[in-house]
Amino acid sequence: MKQMQPKNHQVQPSLDQSASDLFRSGLWSILPGVVSISVVVGLRLMGGLQGLEWAALDAGLRWRSPEPIDDHVVIIGINEADIQAVGTYPIPDAVLAQLLRQLQRYEALVIGVDLVRATPVEPGHDDLVAAFQAMDNVIGAKIVVPDISGTSVAAPAALPPDQVGFIDALLDADGHQRRVLLGAVDVEGTYRFSMAVRLASRYLQARDLDWGNGVRNPTAMRFGSTEFPVITPNSGGYIGVDAGGNQTLINFRSGPQPFRVLSLVNVLNGELEPEWVRDRVVLIGITAATATYGADIAQSNAVANTQIYGVEIQAHVTSQIINAALAGRSLLHSWADGWEYLWIIGWAGLGIGIGRLIQSPKTYGLVVIVTTTGLVGIGYGTLLLGWWLPTVPALILFLFNSVVLHSLYLYDQSLRNQLQDRQRVIDQTFAAIHNGPLQSLAQLMRQVDAPQTKAIAAESLPPERVSPERAQPELVQPKSVQPKFLQQELHRINRELREIYVGMQQEVVQGQRLYLQGGGGLDLSLPLHELLHGVYTDTLKRDFPHFQTIRVKVVAFEPLAEARMSTAQKRTVCRFLEEALCNVGKYAVGIKRLTVDCRYDGSVNVIRVVDNGIGLPPTNITNNTDTAQAQPHQDSGEGTRQAIQLAKWLGGTFERCPLGHNSQSPAKFSGGTRCELSWPPRRSYWRHPIQQLRSAAIAVFNPEKG
Repeated sequence: MKQMQPKNHQVQPSLDQSASDLFRSGLWSILPGVVSISVVVGLRLMGGLQGLEWAALDAGLRWRSPEPIDDHVVIIGINEADIQAVGTYPIPDAVLAQLLRQLQRYEALVIGVDLVRATPVEPGHDDLVAAFQAMDNVIGAKIVVPDISGTSVAAPAALPPDQVGFIDALLDADGHQRRVLLGAVDVEGTYRFSMAVRLASRYLQARDLDWGNGVRNPTAMRFGSTEFPVITPNSGGYIGVDAGGNQTLINFRSGPQPFRVLSLVNVLNGELEPEWVRDRVVLIGITAATATYGADIAQSNAVANTQIYGVEIQAHVTSQIINAALAGRSLLHSWADGWEYLWIIGWAGLGIGIGRLIQSPKTYGLVVIVTTTGLVGIGYGTLLLGWWLPTVPALILFLFNSVVLHSLYLYDQSLRNQLQDRQRVIDQTFAAIHNGPLQSLAQLMRQVDAPQTKAIAAESLPPERVSPERAQPELVQPKSVQPKFLQQELHRINRELREIYVGMQQEVVQGQRLYLQGGGGLDLSLPLHELLHGVYTDTLKRDFPHFQTIRVKVVAFEPLAEARMSTAQKRTVCRFLEEALCNVGKYAVGIKRLTVDCRYDGSVNVIRVVDNGIGLPPTNITNNTDTAQAQPHQDSGEGTRQAIQLAKWLGGTFERCPLGHNSQSPAKFSGGTRCELSWPPRRSYWRHPIQQLRSAAIAVFNPEKG
């Protein structure tokens, strides 16, 4: 006869998800986040977020700390009092010529006349022409961008081209000015420079700093070693903006008084300190409330309203160029489109991760608040350093994915938990029935079937091997099938089923109780080793035939590492021990020694039940949670399948195997059966670092104890 060898079988838990389940629970769970990313990115590409991004830029620049007065630039503002003193408006050419000569006496380095003088304003036009021709440090104004009618405004004819700069304003769709045109081609096809460039270049050349095309970007303007970033159609929050000419963002100076402002009458009457004007850039323009020349800005906290005058805008741009070249004051840059959308999608992904992974409401709220503050802080901090990042779309997606989707995930999880709770009640009920009445019923059926099995075995033997006793079996019913015995057993099964109903009702209602067959219950808030000891004590009191033959019991219930184990997991572990002991009582024929060992060995928790009886077939049953293609053994019962599911749930292993074989009789084996469940503890995130800090503190402050 061929000797039977034990076989190893990889058992796959029945709760493993299929590929479609993984796709549904993984990819489909983040589908709302992916859709939100597509919607927000598409909305931004269509320009739907321009207004919000402009507002965020304006707010960030307003929140800056005030800057000191820039002494490089002085404004001569013609206000209402000056107009009344002169008696007419526009200011006559004679008064303007007188003002220019007065500034020459104060040794102004360069003078910008932010007044359109394409036609004479008498009296004194000839006097003004003579002043223009005599002064090579005066920059006149013109307008190069045609209006609706297609016409532009020329500069004073008395000034050469290199003493003319345009003063065109670039307004965004909301009516605010954030960009400035540094250079452009006029209607005649000639490349022209703005007044701010003319003024700043004169000022910097006096300090031995040249200007020209950029080195890194040949289309950019360079002053000294500083290259000015060029606006593209999609720079920063702009989408499809007209980027014709050489444009850059204006980094307005902050503070209530960015420049020193003098009035026309003050200068004409000599009511000023000469040092305020000497070697400075002087800008002459209208600052009267009745003047129509100006622009709206929302980036400056210099005035209560957002309207500033055109001469102030020229002062801001001139100051920006000078201070960037001399002092390294930051300019406003933006990322390339690819980096911007990578930034946006990255924050959206972070929101999805937070919404999906963090379940604790307190932790979730704290993480969302801290992360939102961090995102806004990063956007503001980088703006101070001169980088305009797409903070608004990133913030929208982060908040949507972390707050709105988190609510959807919680709702979905609530539904899943309800289904799991229902399935858990079913499993608990079946486990209680399986470990109670079904065990009694199986025992009764074995006793009923025993005589029939013997008779069938006798019929299959050859006649010469049949003894007289077997040839004529005594027709006497054994005690196990007598009506009185059957009645007692059926009553016992009926009682057990009713007790299960009462016990399971208590488990469902109370939640923290474990029903036991003996009628009692255990509080699942107790330590796990105490619960297991209670299960052991209760189960061994049950009326299983092979419990009566046990002579030696080796029992150890030591504390287990049960941190972060749920109540449901503790209940299922207790059911596992109950099932293992019931199997001993049913199948361990001739058992003399029972070993029950529950302990934490330093790396894993172990529950081990070993008997020396004979009853299980010589087959190993193990599970391997890393094997995706394993199938259950054909002899596996419901208890085995439940044990394998429990091992997978805990991230551990389950094994049931015979301990030895009888070489004389291959069909039998000696040494009993070992049933073992082991799993690693789920460690606390903070416990180990705290223990290390505590040990280090003891070593430092109490070396002897450490």
